[in-house]
Amino acid sequence: MIEKEESLGKLISCIYRYSQIYIGKELEQYNIGSGQFSFLKRLYHADKIHQEDLAQFLKVNKATGARAIQKLAEEGYVIKERDPADRRAYRIFLTEKGERLEPIIKKISSEWTTILLSGFTEDEKKFVIQSLKKMFRNASSIK
Repeated sequence: MIEKEESLGKLISCIYRYSQIYIGKELEQYNIGSGQFSFLKRLYHADKIHQEDLAQFLKVNKATGARAIQKLAEEGYVIKERDPADRRAYRIFLTEKGERLEPIIKKISSEWTTILLSGFTEDEKKFVIQSLKKMFRNASSIK
């Protein structure tokens, strides 16, 4: 049972904040912050995606998505182009510079996971991952 002063929300929030700090420090030398990290990770799996679809996938509002994409574009990691099929929409493309950053982004992600799961047995790691996936499904089912 989780103690009152250690609410699940507080623990998740603290882990999230520490992850933002860690990722921010790791990305500092590339002139991008933790806010752009998840956008790059998604683009490595779905390049040429609509900006709005990217924001929806990451569960951020359009303005937050636009700012993150703008920062990545300013630093030369992505190109934002109007979709010829829908002139109101933008498609996001990774640049060569953005593609070269992929192994670094994957390394940062892997290292953070290693830090979080340090001291866990394999069974505990599986349980944590399964539990978090279940919590995610529960949370995302709320409309």
